[in-house]
Amino acid sequence: MEVKVLDINGKDTGRKVQLSDDVFAIEPNKHAVYLDVKQYLANQRQGTHKAKERAEVTGSTRKIKKQKGTGTARAGSVKNPLFKGGGTVFGPRPRSYSFKLNKTLKRLARKSVFSQKVNESDLIVLEDFNFETPSTKKFITILNALGLENKKSLFVLGDSNKNVYLSSRNLKASNVVTNSELSTYAILNANKVVLLESSLEGIEQNLSK
Repeated sequence: MEVKVLDINGKDTGRKVQLSDDVFAIEPNKHAVYLDVKQYLANQRQGTHKAKERAEVTGSTRKIKKQKGTGTARAGSVKNPLFKGGGTVFGPRPRSYSFKLNKTLKRLARKSVFSQKVNESDLIVLEDFNFETPSTKKFITILNALGLENKKSLFVLGDSNKNVYLSSRNLKASNVVTNSELSTYAILNANKVVLLESSLEGIEQNLSK
C-alpha cells in the first residue's frame, strides 16, 4: 500500500512510502482491540480503595442489650453492619486490576487499529521535522497546516525528540510518543494518527514479529 508523504505545511511532497499490508491492511479484530484497551484501562486503576469491615471498626465488643424481651431484633455489638457507624459488609479491599495478555494478541490489536485508521483515512505520514528549541507556537502551526487544530492527534516519532515533545506538552488534544511507546488505546483514542517517516520502519518491525 502506498501513502503520500506530507510536509509540515500540509503540502504533498511528491513522494510516497510503501506501508506493509501485514500491519496497515488487515481485517480488524474487534475482540483483540477490546481486550487490549480493557487491559490498558485496568492497568491505570490504582486499586487502593478500602472500607472498614466489622473487625476493623472502632467500638466496644460488649453485648449492647439482652438477647430476649426487648421487642426488637437481637444485637451483639455496636459494630453490627446494620447500625450507623458499623462495619461494611463485603466492602472494597485493595487489589490489582491488571491481567495478562499474550504478545501476539497485543500486536494483532495494534495492527487492527492501524488498519482501521487507514480505512477511515485518519492516518497521515509526515516528513521528519525538528525544532531547535521547544516552541508550542511552531507545533500549533503544524497542527493548523494539517487541519488538526480542533482534533485529538497522536504524533509517532522514530526516536525520542525532547524539543518536539516539550512543544506539544501543553496541548491537551495532542500526544507525542515514539514507536516503542505505542498502545492500542492511544491509537484508537486519537482522531488522527500522524506517523513521521522515521517511525515507519520501527512500527513494522515491532508488529511483524
